[in-house]
Amino acid sequence: MSNGKAIDKATIIKEYQLDDKDTGSCEVQIAILSARIAHLTSHLATNKKDFHSRRGLIAMTSRRRKLLDYLKKKSLGRYNEIISKLKLRR
Repeated sequence: MSNGKAIDKATIIKEYQLDDKDTGSCEVQIAILSARIAHLTSHLATNKKDFHSRRGLIAMTSRRRKLLDYLKKKSLGRYNEIISKLKLRR
């Protein structure tokens, strides 16, 4: 991530946190994972043979999916809000 396109976690946390001290709610975790997934996807577009990073990408997407499933089960309103904010498919 030293190529100038690093993910600014502080900005993401500020945007998606539920209150002032929130850094680990589902919404924050999903937003950070989405940013990392987007960054890694662009990396893999130029580095097609980087299979180690591809494995990490698959792990991140499944972790985001699990967090989204948990949030959907716990609070459908918050789930729909994060889906629309991040423009995810479901």
